[in-house]
Amino acid sequence: MSAEATPSRAKRPVEYEATVTDVRMETHDTATLLLELDTSAGPLDYKAGQFINIDPHQFQALAQQCAYLKEQKGRKEAPRSYSLASAPHERHVAITVKDEEFIPGVTRYPPLLSPLLVHGRLTGAKLKVTGFMGLYVLPDDAAERTDHVLHVVAGSGAVPNFAIVKDALHRGLKLRHTFLASNKTWADVLYREELAALERQAPERVRVVHTLTRELDETKYGPQVRKGRVAEALLRELVPDPDSCLVYVCGPAITAWDRRKALETRTPATPRFMESVLGHLHELGIPDKRIKREAYG
Repeated sequence: MSAEATPSRAKRPVEYEATVTDVRMETHDTATLLLELDTSAGPLDYKAGQFINIDPHQFQALAQQCAYLKEQKGRKEAPRSYSLASAPHERHVAITVKDEEFIPGVTRYPPLLSPLLVHGRLTGAKLKVTGFMGLYVLPDDAAERTDHVLHVVAGSGAVPNFAIVKDALHRGLKLRHTFLASNKTWADVLYREELAALERQAPERVRVVHTLTRELDETKYGPQVRKGRVAEALLRELVPDPDSCLVYVCGPAITAWDRRKALETRTPATPRFMESVLGHLHELGIPDKRIKREAYG
């Protein structure tokens, strides 16, 4: 998952030199990069769910694109933020990156950095990353506040939530995790095997449910794989405790570009995953203070 960087109010980020030790294709357009960070700049002190920043200007291959986009936008390209797919106990820091699609009339500019990270054959390459940032993490008293965490994610929104579940299980937190992932097709599902493995290893702690919006193979559907978008009825089924659960929602939301276009055309911006899910959660009576959200566009 990526977006333009938004600084956290947490402690000052550190710039690390990273070596890409491996690139693993997760789907046709999404890859996980395993990074070895040079700790001489500082310890790897991060929480599951946080992100790192990568400045596109460090890549010579992107120099012309950066210059062009600066001319078009009237400002220098900002660093991109990538959620960590890794949990702090794991050997490598990992990010999972989706090569975003440019859709004329829908997206204003083509993606800059994600195509290089996904398809650039960067194994062995060195790059600079800045971390660690973000407040999309479990509170220190999570197990005192609830025994149930609902994760509602779409596409690459699965990345930080996957890290959060792994970390909570590793630390032995007495939490049940319901992981609801929305994707277009079965082939688009991130961490499909890894999530299934976590569910097998800790069935009393992890439940995984998928929703698919464009899957044509009817054999894929069943109790754990539902057809269609995330709906209020499904959320009601998965949340027996709306007053006490914590909910972590990560996925696409209405962008600033969407809002500008809506103003220009004098039509309301079409709700995306985030707005739709938040509406359903509020209908269920889940207090806003118990919902954490991380949006991208």
